[in-house]
Parts: sequence; structure tokens; C-alpha cells
Amino acid sequence: MKTRTRRFAAFTAMVFAFTTVAWAGGPEADPGSVSEGLKAIFKYGTGKRDTVDRLNAHTVTLMSGTIGGTYVQFGADLASALDDGDNLRILSIVGRGSVQSVADILFLKGVDLGIVRSDTLEYLEKKGYANNIKKQFTYITKLYNEEMHVVALKSIHTLSDLDGKTVAVDLPNGGTFVTCAIVFERLGIKPNFAYIEQRLAYERLKKGEIDAMIAVQGKPSKFTTTIKDPDLHLVPVDYAKPLQADYFPAVLTSDDYPNLIEPGQQVDTIAAPAVLAAYNWAPNTDRYRRLELFVDAFFSNIAALQKPPFHPKWKEVALHAPLSGWSRFRAAQQWLDRKSVGMASSDVRRMFEQFLNENQARSPIRPRDDDRETLFRQFLEWQNKRPVGR
Repeated sequence: MKTRTRRFAAFTAMVFAFTTVAWAGGPEADPGSVSEGLKAIFKYGTGKRDTVDRLNAHTVTLMSGTIGGTYVQFGADLASALDDGDNLRILSIVGRGSVQSVADILFLKGVDLGIVRSDTLEYLEKKGYANNIKKQFTYITKLYNEEMHVVALKSIHTLSDLDGKTVAVDLPNGGTFVTCAIVFERLGIKPNFAYIEQRLAYERLKKGEIDAMIAVQGKPSKFTTTIKDPDLHLVPVDYAKPLQADYFPAVLTSDDYPNLIEPGQQVDTIAAPAVLAAYNWAPNTDRYRRLELFVDAFFSNIAALQKPPFHPKWKEVALHAPLSGWSRFRAAQQWLDRKSVGMASSDVRRMFEQFLNENQARSPIRPRDDDRETLFRQFLEWQNKRPVGR
């Protein structure tokens, strides 16, 4: 037995020596030539302070959203499109939703940006949770509209049918419950809210333990596309007058949700803007400088983000689009001001055309070309009357 052990040890040593020689004789593997990250790790191991400073100087941290939501996909897209070695790194963090992102931007160390819903700040101020909170925030750009998805038992035909019923509105640190609270309050409907995470809510809905579940996410909502149950459907949300000040008309189609909407059919709903927001840093700070780096890279690459394989909602992003009640991040406004008027006009034209195309089903008459031009001029006049930077 001892002889066999010695032979095995000798064989192992020989194999190790051979592979070592073979590796040494091959091409040299420099970690830095493979990955900037590996280079940084190896340099850090030697105790070089400049590596630490360099990594932190060019890293922008983005608080995105929950797994399965559109926010987290946008965060991943930004990192994929904008990461540029030592020049810029986007560190996208899985978050807990719009309300938590507001708190994270204000209080969590190292967070530079977050994706929040436009109605969240107003809700927090109105309910007395924060004073003058909008002055502490600035926005880089309006991103896209997030549609309200009301999945319910087929016995529920309208939103008013949910009065007194149990409705899951996700967790209370997200933005869905905020939008739901505002919408139902304005419409005079009083459901019983259940703060349940989407996956758990779906299981309870299938068992009939709750009457509906709501998600306010950019379509197609990744989780909603997985719902396949003959007893469930999407409930329409009418674009009622009390909602028109803060929300937009939208539609969900069978292409978006083939398991929930019959082919060729659609369901009317409303949408709220998602916003890429930041703390209102002073221009002479390091945090402002990092955001300035981000803005330049992001705005310069918006055309690439609006093509596959990135999320289709990027096509809705129009950098020049105003956002009522918000102040634009100064470096973002300066970047836009440096660009030609033609770019702004093209950007706004695309917004206008998309709005007409997505909402033409609400009217059986499609505008003629000359009517479209008249409507577009009126749209531009309306845009110009809005306060600058808001």
C-alpha cells in the first residue's frame, strides 16, 4: 500500500510539473489584457491607492427596481451599453421599487441615480411624509410610460367592481401602491389593499383568496406575460377626467399579452411616466461631476439603446421631453442646449407620432396628413408654453 501511495504521489508531481512547464511555455496570460476588472483587482492587491481612487471616480451607482420589473432591465441595459473600462462604470443595483428608490437616493451612501415614478414625490408630499422633496431632486430625463395592469377574476368587469374587494398592490416600498392609492381615491373606489409581492399575489389570486392584483410596469411586463389562467383577464382602466392631470391614456394589446387578451383585441388603461432621477447635487461636487460623465455617455448613446437587443421601452425615451413639476439636472439641460434645434424637433416629432399611433384605436377616424401637421404644430405650441426646465 505504501508503495502504491508513493507511486501515485510521484505521478501527481510529474503531471503538475508537466502542466506547469506547458503553461509557462504557452502565451503569457496578463489579467489586464483580459479584463479591466481583473487588472483593478490585481493592482489593488499590491496596495496601490490610485486604483481605488480611479474605480470610485468613474463609477455611477443606479438604484433600479425589483426582479422581473422594467426598472431592473433598464439598469442592466445602461450598464451593458455605457460601461467603458476605467472611463465609466454603471453599477446597477436591484432595488425595491419607486418609494424605496426615493429614500435610497436621499439617504443611502453611494447611490447616484434611481428610477422612480413621477407621481411618487407628489404623493409623499401630499401625505406629509416629506416637505419640499421635489427641490431635493432633479431629473436626467423622462424615460417611458408605465402602464397599469389590473389582472382579476373574470367576474370583475370594471375598476368600480373592485369597490370593497381585496386587491394586491405589491409591497408598500414600491410605486404600484402609490399609483393605485391615487387612482382609486380620485375615482371614489374603495378596495381593500393587500401588500403582497407579485408572485405570491398571483398564487392567491388563482386560489380565489383575493379578487385582483395590480402592477404598474412598462409593457410588456415580464411577470404579467407569464400569467396563463382561463379564469383571469385584464380589466380596463378608463381615462377618466380625474386622472388626466397626471396620467396618460394607453392600451394593452394581444401582442403584449397573448395569454390574457384575445388576438386582435386590446384593453384600455392608463400610464404614469418613469423618471431617471438624481439628488440635486451642487455643480462643484464630485457627485455632480460623476453624473455629468454619465449624462454625456447616456445621451450620446441613446440611439443605440433604442435598438435590439435592449428593452423596447427605450424607443419611448425622448431626451427633450419636459416633465411638469420637476427641474432638469443642470448638466443634462446644458447637453441638450448644445445640440441643434433639429434634434429636438425630431425627438418631439417621434413622441407625437408614437402617441397618435398608440392611441388611434380610441378614435375610429385616423387623421389625414394635413390634419396631422396641424395637430403637430399645436402640440409644439403647447410644449413651448410650458415652463423651461420643468
